[in-house]
Amino acid sequence: MAKVLNIKDLRVHFKDAAADRFAVDGLNLSIEEGEILGLVGESGSGKTVTAMSISGLLPREKADVGGSITLDGQEIFSCSEKEMLDILGDKLGVVFQEPMTSMDPVMRIGPQVEECLKNHSRLSRGERRRRALEAMAQADLHEPERIYGRYPHELSGGMLQRVMIAAAIISRPRLLLADEPTTALDVSVQGEILALLKRLNREQNMAILLISHDLNVVRRLCSRVCVMQRGKLVEDRAVEDIFREPRHQYTKQLIAAIPGRDKRLI
Repeated sequence: MAKVLNIKDLRVHFKDAAADRFAVDGLNLSIEEGEILGLVGESGSGKTVTAMSISGLLPREKADVGGSITLDGQEIFSCSEKEMLDILGDKLGVVFQEPMTSMDPVMRIGPQVEECLKNHSRLSRGERRRRALEAMAQADLHEPERIYGRYPHELSGGMLQRVMIAAAIISRPRLLLADEPTTALDVSVQGEILALLKRLNREQNMAILLISHDLNVVRRLCSRVCVMQRGKLVEDRAVEDIFREPRHQYTKQLIAAIPGRDKRLI
């Protein structure tokens, strides 16, 4: 299988941190085509900084970065700002934790879904609309024609997260980066969003990198999990192997902290 994402010796040091305190310290990981990988760890473990590094959102003026990140064979750190925007409009889709904060409150839903195509394609207005409605339907938004003309405040949290997923997949990316995509949702909607992501992975062979602190979510969606602690990768194994026989003490602590005694039922 071809590698969609390959990270080699990633090091991120924020300039206002102690000299020996790396937000990410020598991270190596890869994701193959069609794979769903979970990246887990508590707050401060480095998982979100890793996501920001992949998506080009890490503020370079505040951090020193080393190592290499290649997405579909293209080196991220050598990209110009325009090239990075092109990658976000083509090879990489991103879904964040809080959809409301990622959306323009005074802009209708449809144009926000199709914004990527407007900026990075030569499609006509009618074709962009058709693709937006198609992506919204793929994201399980019922009556996409009606939702197309709505504003963000008129939709529920679950519907807004589906809108964000539609916007992320409209360009048919090679990799979807989902940063805590279900944390702000209630349990029943969480399950629906996870089922949606799994279906999109299966139907489009789209690789997914799920960033989460919730091992329940990771086990339901991912085939493999990487565990981070204090900027370092401490375990990288098949998800069922991690739950059945965790090797690192930190992983054991994360699993032991899951509510409920019978972890086999998770």
